[in-house]
Amino acid sequence: MHGHEWDANAAVGPAPDGGTVRPEGHRLVPLATALLQADGLILHWSEDAEALLGYSAEEAVGSYAAQLLTDESDRPAVLALFQRIMAGSGASSFVFPVRHRDGHRVELEFRTYPIAGPAGTLLLLATASDTRAIHAIEADLAVLGGIFGRSPIGMAVYDTDLRFVRINEALARMNGVPVAAHLGRRISAVLPGINTAEIEQIMRQVLKSGKPVVDARSHGRVPGDPRRDRAWSASYFRLEDSTGKVFGVCSSIIDVTERFQAEARAARAQERLATIAEATARIGTTLDLQRTAEELIEAVVPRFADFATVDLLEPVLRGAEPTPIPSDRSVTLRAVAVGENYETGLAHAVDVVGETSEYAPDRSYTQCLRSGRPLLRAHVDEEVLRGLVSSEDRVAPGIAAGIHSYLMVPITARGMVLGGSEFIRMRNPEPFNEADVALAEELVARTALALDNARLYRRERETALTLQRSLLPQEIHRTLGLEIAYRYLPSSVVSEVGGDWFDVVPLSCGRVALVVGDVMGHGIRAAATMGQLRTVARTLATLDMPPEQVLTRLDETASGIGEGQFATCICAVYDPLERTVQVASAGHLPPVWVGTDGVARRVEVPPGVPLGVGGVAFESIGFTLPEGGVLALYTDGLVERRGQDLDHGIDLLARTLAGPGRTLEETCDAVIGALVTDGTEDDIAMIMARALPVPADRIATLPLTGGGRLPGRARRFTRATLDSWGLSALSDYAELLVSELVTNALLHAEAPRRLRLFRDRVLTVEVSDAGGAAPQLRTFAEQDEGGRGMFLVSELAQRWGSRLTRDGKVVWAELELPFGA
Repeated sequence: MHGHEWDANAAVGPAPDGGTVRPEGHRLVPLATALLQADGLILHWSEDAEALLGYSAEEAVGSYAAQLLTDESDRPAVLALFQRIMAGSGASSFVFPVRHRDGHRVELEFRTYPIAGPAGTLLLLATASDTRAIHAIEADLAVLGGIFGRSPIGMAVYDTDLRFVRINEALARMNGVPVAAHLGRRISAVLPGINTAEIEQIMRQVLKSGKPVVDARSHGRVPGDPRRDRAWSASYFRLEDSTGKVFGVCSSIIDVTERFQAEARAARAQERLATIAEATARIGTTLDLQRTAEELIEAVVPRFADFATVDLLEPVLRGAEPTPIPSDRSVTLRAVAVGENYETGLAHAVDVVGETSEYAPDRSYTQCLRSGRPLLRAHVDEEVLRGLVSSEDRVAPGIAAGIHSYLMVPITARGMVLGGSEFIRMRNPEPFNEADVALAEELVARTALALDNARLYRRERETALTLQRSLLPQEIHRTLGLEIAYRYLPSSVVSEVGGDWFDVVPLSCGRVALVVGDVMGHGIRAAATMGQLRTVARTLATLDMPPEQVLTRLDETASGIGEGQFATCICAVYDPLERTVQVASAGHLPPVWVGTDGVARRVEVPPGVPLGVGGVAFESIGFTLPEGGVLALYTDGLVERRGQDLDHGIDLLARTLAGPGRTLEETCDAVIGALVTDGTEDDIAMIMARALPVPADRIATLPLTGGGRLPGRARRFTRATLDSWGLSALSDYAELLVSELVTNALLHAEAPRRLRLFRDRVLTVEVSDAGGAAPQLRTFAEQDEGGRGMFLVSELAQRWGSRLTRDGKVVWAELELPFGA
């Protein structure tokens, strides 16, 4: 084939001096020459003769050969032989021992040639070689010939033009080409089906550098076995003589097809293991369905397939539980991930991400999904492709793209089919085989587990988000004297929902409670706890409890929910008529407010402890929020960042709030833009409130001091005020409520102070007094003269109540406004 051994016979030739030139790697045999006269006088003595017999040319020329080279006892026989040679007419050969200069005998093989000298004189040309060297050369050649001719290893010799000079039968059989058909030709002419360019390049390097090459691999198909790929291992070395003259290249070759195939199988197995290991590390890094599908695509393209897709059933994408695929129904799948090794041109043969395809019940794809077993089409033609695609118009683009092998593996988890993954080869010439099916099944199985986890997570997260959203305020009612803006941002990093909440609770007399809280932890449990605390906080606030009492009762609620359920909370109550804020904290971050001077300040609220700790009293403080002032309540997700101090975030919030010339909504956006730059690791809840002036036609106040009949004065004031507000229809009810409340204050509190009428969503009548006891509904008999006042108030009013103040209490009652008022 393409290994080489030097043809010694072809390389042997006469030297200019009559010696013999042989290539390096064989023995050099000195060939002595001498020219003698008819009387035996030596006329010429070669260098080889000097090397062989020890006599220099100066010593030999002019001496008689018989005297110089033989013992006295041998001379008669030598002279007789010489005479017979000189009398003969042709060349002769014989073996005769002669004497070396140092005295030992050398057995030489002679050849003699009588020749005519000048003037017709007869001369004798004699050549001689040491018979021992000749025998050694003959033995070497016999061994070499035996190796070359009988070796089972392929051997060949090339000349410097890389043409075959000699090749043994073993190599000829490997190639399936007779020996004679090799000689004088190059490998490319004899064996066009192998990697001849690579082989000849290696031989040229050996010719040039003289460095042998061992175990050079070649592969392909030869005439002796044209239907099967084979592989060979060759060793090359350069042939040259002692002078450095290069004669060619010799090689020895063995067939390593089985070993090559075993190595290839091992390499493929190693590659499959590497693919699985890489895919294991790559697939399932997130709980996102699409990203998980993309990770499978990245793991198989281009290493395993030129083109790959992942399609999922519609219910799976919604997080629903997959159901068995009926045998008589079509199936709809949505493309979730598509990847290709190059511009394949398959854009018209498959769905782009987000598109859906419907497969009829009899389609191969549908049947494969229904069975849950892989679908292998090792060789794809137009007819095969027609049975695979969802519609006929996708066949031509697929054939044009060069699809030649197809594999589809259903994506199954817990025995249910989630979708399917397709693998396609075009440029990769190898068709998919059973080993590829096993690898694809392994990769898809890992992906299916991650996809199912993502599906379950999506369903749980959607459930939690629905719960969380339902527990947050669905509508923020407009409050007289206060502009409100808010933001709620779910976490963009944490995979579960959180427990942050906010609320705006309308109270009596136009007041409003602002509540912001943060349940520690994440998940449905945190969201459920948040819902309970928000509901309780709203209920407590509407009972006119001051902020510190609201937190005390919330603490009791949190303690009763369960061990380990803690939350921080801030509660602020704003009175738009007084422009006062009462605020208390349960381990929450301090509010920030901005005055008319444009300076942002923290509200130094007693910090308190988180809700759920239990047994610790809460305190509230009060301050005035001037007209135009802004108050901000927030959760820690807004100001807390990894590697930064909380104060840094709060200071940045304060600086952003202090920015002039913005609406409240613009201020909210500015805060989010400044503090939430790259997502947030926690939920964010934030409320901003700006104090507005209360219009004069919405409030009326009558001091209840001095002499006279206070109930009558209060009734007249009420009627006049309502007439001016266009609410005369409520005058009778309002007068009766005012009369009863003022009378009750005179009887039981002894010091009524003020009557105030306030028109917002309802009409509020409030009477303040110096008493500390809240009015009570009590039973009375028909003959009792008193006890009916508060009962009457309860019957007339839509809602009524009382609250304590620093110097007494306020009793209030509400009436619904007429439609359109």
